[in-house]
Amino acid sequence: MTQPFPFLLLPHAWASRNRVRRREKGDALRGIVFGTIGVLVSGALFYGAFWVTSQLSAYEEFGDYLLRLGLSWLFLSFLAFLAFSGVVTALSTFFLSDDLRLLMASPVPARRLFFARFARTVGSASWMVVIFMAPVLIGVGVGRCAPYAFYATMIATIIPFSIIPVALGSACTLFVVNVFPARRARDLLMLMGLVFAAAVVLLLRFIQPERLLRVESLPDITDFFATLQSPVTPMLPSFWAGETLFAAVQGGFDWLHQSALWTTAGAFTVMLGAAHGRWHFAGYSRSQEAPKTRFAHFRTLDLVAAALPLSPVRRQLLVKDIKVFLRDVSQWVQLLPLLALVLLYLYNFRVLDLDRIPYMSGFIKNVYALINLGMAGFVMATVAVRFVFPAVSAEGSAFWIIRTSPISMHDFLWSKFWTALLPVFLFTEALTIAANQLLGVDPFLKLVAGGSIFFLTFALVGLACGLGARYPRFNADATQAAGSYGGVMFMIAAVALIIVTVVLVGWPSSMYLMSQNGQFGFRLTPERRAMIVASFTAAGATCMATWWLSMKSGVRALDEMSK
Repeated sequence: MTQPFPFLLLPHAWASRNRVRRREKGDALRGIVFGTIGVLVSGALFYGAFWVTSQLSAYEEFGDYLLRLGLSWLFLSFLAFLAFSGVVTALSTFFLSDDLRLLMASPVPARRLFFARFARTVGSASWMVVIFMAPVLIGVGVGRCAPYAFYATMIATIIPFSIIPVALGSACTLFVVNVFPARRARDLLMLMGLVFAAAVVLLLRFIQPERLLRVESLPDITDFFATLQSPVTPMLPSFWAGETLFAAVQGGFDWLHQSALWTTAGAFTVMLGAAHGRWHFAGYSRSQEAPKTRFAHFRTLDLVAAALPLSPVRRQLLVKDIKVFLRDVSQWVQLLPLLALVLLYLYNFRVLDLDRIPYMSGFIKNVYALINLGMAGFVMATVAVRFVFPAVSAEGSAFWIIRTSPISMHDFLWSKFWTALLPVFLFTEALTIAANQLLGVDPFLKLVAGGSIFFLTFALVGLACGLGARYPRFNADATQAAGSYGGVMFMIAAVALIIVTVVLVGWPSSMYLMSQNGQFGFRLTPERRAMIVASFTAAGATCMATWWLSMKSGVRALDEMSK
């Protein structure tokens, strides 16, 4: 007789196998690109952990103290992430998964269904943590020449450490779903989680670890380490995991903390299973409530759209796209972590102390202005690939309505472009201006950076719309569409365009500033002025050509699809 618990996990393994066998166009390229990035990131994490551990080995007891503290902080950092990931993943696997309608009606005991769902939840919530944590711990082991038992202990530690916060997150989800319907709880939990993540990022940055690099702050180092020690308490699983691995890296074995990890993980699993049998069906029944349609009668938006100089067709398409975006909470709440990263980015410029090297501060500020231009372009590309590229794919199965309606594909795609252009431009332009103002760069560079962002906005938004129309995925959500072959091609093309633009505007800007400051006796001859004008013109022409050709290519692809 086939046991239901492992058998319920086989469909997911078969689905993964079928995806590998039935590869779509561009899967190989996407696998190579993301595989290379993963290897490089893992290698960087391994080398960083290896280098730090090797340096700490030279300080004997003080180095051991820092390594012990660092291991606890490493697990503490991932503890909060695992708990939040468990909340979101449990919401999908236990209540909103499509196969639950079949499983809930099948003769499968609730206890075995729980174990299958919980195993899937732990795997889905912790795989990314394992990928990032494993090279760090391996680097620590290699740096301290740890015995082979350390790596076995590492595996035996990560497994229960992952189960504990995921079980707590699943319990929170079970409670919330029995208070709110699952579809509303998903929006609420996502909003709260993103706010929490943004607050954690900002809090960690406000600690200002760069104070350790200042000579005048040496008397405060003791207080700084006392602050780092305060969140590491013996009652947390992160402390148990850190102590277990610290004993293993020295050739010993900490039975007390290893046992605490496994017994706590087992106890939490048993208690969660009991709660699942008591309240899961009630929460699942509440999750079948139909989602409420928001912004169905947004009269203010209709009045604003009526005042715009647009044709009736493009006006209605604009209103439709904005209302669809506002209705989907999972779309616009993702702007919150982006906003937190932008604030962190600007704060780093705010605390940047360039006056400590006054003889080079002007030169460094101008270099940072060009770096800021490139970073702003990368931020714009990230926003475009997440929100603009999937715009055509977001129509889903309703795209046949557009194809059969008296709307040209030209009007359809250009409405996507104009809808995304203004918010992307305002966001990136404000970021660039604020960063340059905090840096105090030359006014000429402020003007050049602002103009470059204007042209880059047209190019990147047009490129995202065009490639999104050429490579649509109507059966996938926005995240999957952004990670498809077309999304990878867009990021490669966008990075190349940003680099070319920065070079074309950076070289003439440097020549102009050198002539104005009289550095190295540099002067602007008529030939050099012509070269400066030609370089700026080439940058603008490259952006405009990319924009226009991308949109024409996208419209042509949609017209061919409609035939």
